[in-house]
Amino acid sequence: MRHNNKINHLGRTHSHRDALLSNMAVSLLTHKRIFTTLAKAKELRKYVEPLITKSKDDTTHSRRVVFQNLRDKYAVTELFQEISQKIGNRPGGYTRIIKTGNRLGDNASMCFIELVDYNELMLKDKKAPAKAKTRRSRGKSGAATTTAATTSAAAKTDAPKAKAPAKKAAAVEPVVEELPAVEKTAKAEVAEVEPVVETQEAPMEQITEVETPVKDTPKAEETSEAESSEPDETK
Repeated sequence: MRHNNKINHLGRTHSHRDALLSNMAVSLLTHKRIFTTLAKAKELRKYVEPLITKSKDDTTHSRRVVFQNLRDKYAVTELFQEISQKIGNRPGGYTRIIKTGNRLGDNASMCFIELVDYNELMLKDKKAPAKAKTRRSRGKSGAATTTAATTSAAAKTDAPKAKAPAKKAAAVEPVVEELPAVEKTAKAEVAEVEPVVETQEAPMEQITEVETPVKDTPKAEETSEAESSEPDETK
């Protein structure tokens, strides 16, 4: 039973467990990311992060302490020369655990464990933290800022409206200039039609002048007979 015993023995003896964690720490420092079970990753995080903190102080003593745990001179030089320079400003939390699901054989929970500063995709996705909103009463300064914001917004909305009529006027001007040409063409067509109408009316007048003396001839004969009859009555 594990009463007040926070150590996960991982089903191994003390020497076997130390060798396991040492080899996993060397693999993590050289490859920057490894794939393992969730239980081993949690124990590895507690094992390797104190060593990374120790590498910030590049002295002979700290190198000997780290080498006593890792037993790999290439991993020690990688830790003190490159990794310590990249995580120098970070106060802690050098590793990240990403769960990937369960293993098919024994249904063990699997995960990735990686160094935080070496995952470029996660670093690009970081955004600037949003400012916390506070509820405060609006004073004179708040009123001034609101009025300034409203005036600037009104100016922006009015600016395109002022430009719009100028464009319309420029579009209408050529149409107005073309109107007199249309009137001239209409007048020319009327002038061409008028002589045609006069030529058609001319023969009609001639016909009436010819017909009128024909109708007046019997009247002239009647008047002549009347005159001839009048002297007879006087006699």
